[in-house]
Amino acid sequence: MSKKRFRVFATSRLGEPAENRLREHGYDLEVYQGPEAPPKKLIIEKVNSGIDGLITTLRDPIDAEVFEAGKGTLKVVAQIAVGFDNIDRADANKYKIPFTNTADVLTEATAEFAFFMMGVLARKMWQSERLVREQKWPSWHPFLPFLGDEVTGKTMAVIGTGRIGLAMIKKCSGFDMNILCYDPAYQNHEFIGAIQELMDLRHARGIQKEKTWIKYVEFEEALRGADYVTIHVPLLRESETDKPTYHLINEKTLKMMKPTAYVINSSRGPVVDERALARALKEKVIAGAALDVFEKEPLPPIRRCSIPRSPIAAACFITSRAARKSHGSQSIQTRVWPAAASRD
Repeated sequence: MSKKRFRVFATSRLGEPAENRLREHGYDLEVYQGPEAPPKKLIIEKVNSGIDGLITTLRDPIDAEVFEAGKGTLKVVAQIAVGFDNIDRADANKYKIPFTNTADVLTEATAEFAFFMMGVLARKMWQSERLVREQKWPSWHPFLPFLGDEVTGKTMAVIGTGRIGLAMIKKCSGFDMNILCYDPAYQNHEFIGAIQELMDLRHARGIQKEKTWIKYVEFEEALRGADYVTIHVPLLRESETDKPTYHLINEKTLKMMKPTAYVINSSRGPVVDERALARALKEKVIAGAALDVFEKEPLPPIRRCSIPRSPIAAACFITSRAARKSHGSQSIQTRVWPAAASRD
């Protein structure tokens, strides 16, 4: 009697290398081909049909309905993303279905993108491009139509010092920035000490003119002292923790910042209260913001581009070719394969 094959349904393309590896190892893989997210009804139908593994993305709501459909058959949900806000953790625990993510795949890619957004924001590159494309740039002038800000030598507040926050710190230190760090859950003093040693060495060897520093501070001090505030925290709501990050950046915290400060958010959309941010920008409470995540995605038509002086981008632009390839590989190699092995 032939051994039953481990059935897997993927809600998105994984890339040919990852898909081929699964099939070569004997998995019965079905992949949803559309660029859009599959309807939740379809996901429930596939799970109810008796699949063993479900590979998901951030677009897919995975909750009690899905877990109930897979009761007795579904063995793992493997998320192709670092975040897993779309998976109801309480429901997963209730049904005892393990779910996983691809934790370290986008660390450098996300930190790079956040740093590049900061540069675009500070030097007003999106406004400048529009002027050139619309042929509204008459001639060179020493300070018209506007001046941008430099990054070198400024003070950065890194809110959240997990993998991506630490990667961002490495990049900021290379631009001779002073760095204020805040993390609501964990402080990596060993890493921060090593960065300070590098800063001191760069100054001692004449690589940078001014001495720079890095230190952990309280949240309010980080906001008040920064020229740039970059956010790298997970989305946590009050029901999940005593240190929630939902609307961490709000009307009150925005008013703590300098009027010349900029905010960069590449973590999760609901970490920033977008209505409060829009008001702060219109009233010039802060100088600008760069976002690549939003409270509701995709943006409803009425809200598109309604936040002034803010470069915006879709989260899909964070990734790179190398990172996307690793996503698929990691999701099957360290998530789906162990689940199949445990079945045996």
